[in-house]
Amino acid sequence: MRFRLGCELDYEVEEGEASFLFHVEPQERDGQAVLEQHLAFTPPLEAERFVEPDTGNRLLRVRAGPGPLKLRHEALVQAAPAVLDPGAVREVPADHLPMALLPHLLPSRYVESDRLAGFAEKTFGALPPGHARVTALCDWVRDHLDYVRGSSDEETTACDTLVQREGVCRDYAHLAIGLCRGLGIPARFVSAYAWQLDPPDFHAVMEAWLEGPQGGAWFLFDPTRMAPPDGLVRIGVAADAAGVAFCTPRGKVSCGKPRVWIDAVEAGAAGAPAEAAVSLS
Repeated sequence: MRFRLGCELDYEVEEGEASFLFHVEPQERDGQAVLEQHLAFTPPLEAERFVEPDTGNRLLRVRAGPGPLKLRHEALVQAAPAVLDPGAVREVPADHLPMALLPHLLPSRYVESDRLAGFAEKTFGALPPGHARVTALCDWVRDHLDYVRGSSDEETTACDTLVQREGVCRDYAHLAIGLCRGLGIPARFVSAYAWQLDPPDFHAVMEAWLEGPQGGAWFLFDPTRMAPPDGLVRIGVAADAAGVAFCTPRGKVSCGKPRVWIDAVEAGAAGAPAEAAVSLS
């Protein structure tokens, strides 16, 4: 599937100089290719670029003086995810995981997987391990939380969400990640452009590392069930939301509401069901 997508971000530097670290450009990696891209700042600014070698996350940094600053980003992206039979995708016992994946079992700033392990084991431990268990876990998160805008903030953790039983997409993702890690399943946070999300916005989902017929891979899950898994264009991955904020300003800065869009540009595009095993890696 091909998608035209983009965003507009507006800021006001209130005094002095401010720096901005942006993370809005889609990754370029197996299963996802950026065919066209345009980035513009108003007023015109030169951006420093950096691609994280381990994650493929693409970062931009600019410095701006007092006054308004606008970023506009547009891209044409080819997404070619693998869609597999969920029954053929299994878990790998934690003791047999590649060592490079072990950090994805550890607690992180917003995901207290150590504190969630007992609940995860009691609630999901008896289910047959594999893609279907992660799907069941995400179904539980969707069914037991209320999606309420403004119900959480930058301090809200996965444990807070479990207690409060409400949140937004990042809270759903954090809780699902924590439950996976508590079961010994490597999991990480994904920021994305999400086709069919209404209203359009930057979206938070998760990936769990599972083993398919051709080996291990990261499989996409949206615990909110608001977007089809094959309609997600990955921007960045991290242990949790702290690592993939779309903008991190330094200085005295105010911001407007971001505008985000994504449209399928191929006739006949259709989203995979939520329980499909979808991987971009």
